[in-house]
Amino acid sequence: MLETSARLLRLLSLLQTPRDWTGAELAARLEVDARTVRRDIDKLRNLGYPVNATPGVAGYRLGAGATLPPLLLDDDEAVAVAIGLRTAAGGTIAGIEDSSLRALTKLEQVLPSRLRHRVGMLQAATVTVPAGGPRVDPETLTAIAGAIRDSHRLRFDYRSHDGTTSSRTTEPHRLAHTGRRWYLIGWDVGRADWRTYRVDRLHPRIPTGPRFTPREAPDADLAGYLSRGISSSAYAYSARITLRVPVEVAADKFAPTIGVLEAIDAESCELRTGSNSLDELAVWVAAFGFPFRVHEPPELIEHIRALAARLADSVG
Repeated sequence: MLETSARLLRLLSLLQTPRDWTGAELAARLEVDARTVRRDIDKLRNLGYPVNATPGVAGYRLGAGATLPPLLLDDDEAVAVAIGLRTAAGGTIAGIEDSSLRALTKLEQVLPSRLRHRVGMLQAATVTVPAGGPRVDPETLTAIAGAIRDSHRLRFDYRSHDGTTSSRTTEPHRLAHTGRRWYLIGWDVGRADWRTYRVDRLHPRIPTGPRFTPREAPDADLAGYLSRGISSSAYAYSARITLRVPVEVAADKFAPTIGVLEAIDAESCELRTGSNSLDELAVWVAAFGFPFRVHEPPELIEHIRALAARLADSVG
């Protein structure tokens, strides 16, 4: 049988898992009787841990208190948290770098040597490339997430790609992160349609608006919906191009934020992408490195013909 202090730590570890524990289950895990479990639960409560009793099943669960209690992590969880904190320290959310480093320092101070070695080995073998995307205020993300959770309309000032600012009211649905940028998918009340907004371009107005009844998502595949929205429909020119390579080969070259790929057959696929510049599109497709055919828009087809003629004349 475990000593009292060790048993309390083991009990706390069990209660931190996201489930309800009956007194009999805890007694079996700790190899004690139900009366001892009840006494240990009372000791945790006296120490400030909010152990809640679940009605109906005589179960226990650790609730949220006024302060954050010490967390007991297994080996894999501790390594995962350390790696996540290192990643967050160089991420795209402004203002959390120092907090992430402080938390990581505290964690590494108490990691057993075997786990510190695993984390250090991964760090030594990894080169971190800065994301390079725009920074997002964490308070903005928190405000959006809260509005989504509570089904409150979100009012904000939004700056478009050309620098103009407008006031928007949305029914926020989901936040999305592509690795470089954060996006909000929501129902635009003024335009009566779904819209995708870059979070770094919006400034929430507080307080939020009235509650709303959440709508059905614009697409069952929200990741695909976001990719289509930010890679083609948001631009002045939307292009459709057939690539004469398997979709797996093309996927290695084009990120989902650049274009949406769809297989045609085993040897070809279709790319849908966009840009506000015909020159940019023409030069970009010329650098693909494999055969392709442009189908639309007509302006791009003519632009490529004219560009090809100028290039041919230049080498005469």
